[in-house]
Amino acid sequence: MHTYASTVSVGIAGASGYAGQELLRLLARHPAARLTGAMTSSAGSGARPLPRLNAVWDGTLTPLDIDRLATAEAVFLAVPEDASAELVPALQARGVGRIFDLSGAFRLRDRERRGRWYPAATADPGSLGVVYGLTELARAEIPLAKVVACPGCYPTAALLALDPLMRGGVLDDSSGIVIDAKSGISGAGRTPTERTHFSEVHGSISAYGVFAHRHAAEIEQELGADVTFVPHLVPIDRGILETIYTRVRKGVTAFDIESAYAVAYSNAPFVRLTGDVLPEIKHVAHTNFCDIGWKLDAQTRRLVAVSCLDNLVKGAAGQAVQNFNVAFGLDETAGLL
Repeated sequence: MHTYASTVSVGIAGASGYAGQELLRLLARHPAARLTGAMTSSAGSGARPLPRLNAVWDGTLTPLDIDRLATAEAVFLAVPEDASAELVPALQARGVGRIFDLSGAFRLRDRERRGRWYPAATADPGSLGVVYGLTELARAEIPLAKVVACPGCYPTAALLALDPLMRGGVLDDSSGIVIDAKSGISGAGRTPTERTHFSEVHGSISAYGVFAHRHAAEIEQELGADVTFVPHLVPIDRGILETIYTRVRKGVTAFDIESAYAVAYSNAPFVRLTGDVLPEIKHVAHTNFCDIGWKLDAQTRRLVAVSCLDNLVKGAAGQAVQNFNVAFGLDETAGLL
């Protein structure tokens, strides 16, 4: 493991949730991070232990204290969107120079769309110095960002599969892009609901949020094209698998597709291209990797791409740490391998 002469002080708000606990696990053993506080998502919640993280964190979670949180050089927010909408400006006012926000509060740049999906986020992302932090696609902008809006788990898988093909002029997006996405139950968050009860989920698969899921707006914003996005809930604890259906332009070959991916990800340590060997959730669970495979029917120009990642790591906490590494000029893989 690479050692660093100095460390960056970091604090976490929302460390009690699934993504927050992943952050705590990663940052507590990060070679260049010095964890100064792990807090809950609100000031009113009491301190609580996290027994499963005893091996890496010997403290307890404390109630949210914004003044104490603001003493860190970098702050990670794994709190609900409404809380992030308040905390980001407040932390900046207290002098925090780097904020990594795992919520969707400031991902959408269009005010109307943001007002629909994240009504509490009234501040303009541009005025806050927000960069949409899909690491592989924003590596040059992240070091300049004051706030990194870490992408949602569904958009991360979709955009990593589609963006190189769109930029490379490979896709015939006029024929439509369909994203059939399946996620483990942890993607719904830690707060229990009737829908996420074991008895409701076990032994079943269900579609939800058809034409009404906020991640579709995020995908369309970054891709610059309309998509049909249908998420599904599957009875596993973690992981996302997206099967994407579209068509390529006339004359495009399998080599063109492979080349577009190779150019985009030649220096991307966490994207693994599997070609016509389609990836599976078990290949990426508990890692920061996104695996992408594809098959082309040249006669009909139909392309099927499969993108797979762990929704709590590459889709949330791991990507936030990856962005932290890039922002501070560290090895991009630090604390993640």
